Amino acid sequence: MNIKTILNILAALLGIVGISMLIPTLIAYFNSEPNIRGYVLSIVICFSLSIPIWLITRKSKKLTSKDGFALVTFAWLIVAFAGSLPFYLTESIPNFTDAWFESMSGVTTTGATIIGNTQTLPNLLNGIESLPKGILFWRSFLQWIGGMGIILFTIAILPLLGVGGVQLFKAEVPGPVADKIRPRVKETAKVLWLVYIGFTAIQTLLLGLAGMPWFDAVCHAFTTMPTGGFSTQNDSIAAYSSPAIQYIIILFMFLAGINFTLHFRALAGNLKSHIMDYEFKIYLILIFIATLFIFLNISSSGDNWSHDSFLKSLFQSIAIMTGTGYANADYELWPFFSQLLLFFLMFFGAMGGSTSGGLKIARIILLFKYAGTETRRMLHSRAIIPLKIGQRSIGDDIVRNTLGFFLIYLSIFVLTALVLASFNLDLISALGASASAIGNVGPAFGAFGPTDSYALLPSAGKWLLSFCMLLGRLEIFTVMVLFSRTFRE
Repeated sequence: MNIKTILNILAALLGIVGISMLIPTLIAYFNSEPNIRGYVLSIVICFSLSIPIWLITRKSKKLTSKDGFALVTFAWLIVAFAGSLPFYLTESIPNFTDAWFESMSGVTTTGATIIGNTQTLPNLLNGIESLPKGILFWRSFLQWIGGMGIILFTIAILPLLGVGGVQLFKAEVPGPVADKIRPRVKETAKVLWLVYIGFTAIQTLLLGLAGMPWFDAVCHAFTTMPTGGFSTQNDSIAAYSSPAIQYIIILFMFLAGINFTLHFRALAGNLKSHIMDYEFKIYLILIFIATLFIFLNISSSGDNWSHDSFLKSLFQSIAIMTGTGYANADYELWPFFSQLLLFFLMFFGAMGGSTSGGLKIARIILLFKYAGTETRRMLHSRAIIPLKIGQRSIGDDIVRNTLGFFLIYLSIFVLTALVLASFNLDLISALGASASAIGNVGPAFGAFGPTDSYALLPSAGKWLLSFCMLLGRLEIFTVMVLFSRTFRE
């Protein structure tokens, strides 16, 4: 591996994160918060580590595919470490394990939090709403930069990363196929970020006009587009009784779950790009079916056929499926059928090329198509049956990759649930937390439901779930390949 090149880019990335800490520092200063020293110390640590390493390793070389996998994985670990510093050094989260968990959950856009209504830490008795504005913004900002991807972020900003960018792009972009818009990866990154920033700005404006406080509007826009789910309120979106606010968030959760290349093509003039896409049609159908079934289930069980029931059904279906993890209702009070349906949606995820987690709809379609093709081959053993998604033919290499991904994904889910159960967690809590972490959802079931937090999870469990969050966000293979014998050869 080109160790110097990797260290050089990681040092530059750490410096960028240090610069970004100036924003919460200024927010803390203008709000007369007492913990500014913690932000300053965090910035000093970032620059003290990044500048010397960057200067020593500034003669960089071309990156290989092996370098790309290593760089992407370590980039997320570096940013998670840097992101935890303001939490820990301002004493907003006085335990480093909890600070790391919160930061990793943020940068991987999972949205699982150790801060909430059940929080027992002495400095956080009032939960999220007791946190200073600087920290609330930092939580949201971590999710925002993690949503489109740290590496895409740095490719778009640092010309230094123009060489070898393809390796980084393939390792970072979620979904079975890395779909470039422009011939040059750097141009692709810039285009995707322009779309991402544009949607964030529009959502901020709409939320503010709908009556949400402007600071809350910025924070929620920063956590909706990355499908992150960190909120400034203990009760998440349920704290805002306005249907208009909830429908705006529904709209942008839905948009964030769509392949961003489709957004670009629509903005570039191809207005039929969405409706002509096969995966998008399945995405719509799944949302419709989930919303309908949940609405019928919760309405019939409570004899409450109201708009409120429909809004909660639609909101939670999209929030869980896209992995955003917001809550406008305590879905653990719903009938078991609706809870189980939400549990399955944690595995689905939204479209490939979106900011969501989970298996991704493209992979699920491919698995069903492959099962159907193999069934037909049993009857016609010599037939050549092409496998297609819409009009796109799928190669055998992508099929093998998808089957392997699915097997490893389920294996990690099962193993994680078993380990969590060994911590004396009940079955529902262990399964829910495992599915939520690997799917980058956030809230789960049992002890970790939408009105609870992960504060009481043992430290070993928090580190385990942090690793699962990283695996889920980087599509497993990017991280797992580092442990393979082939990588070390």
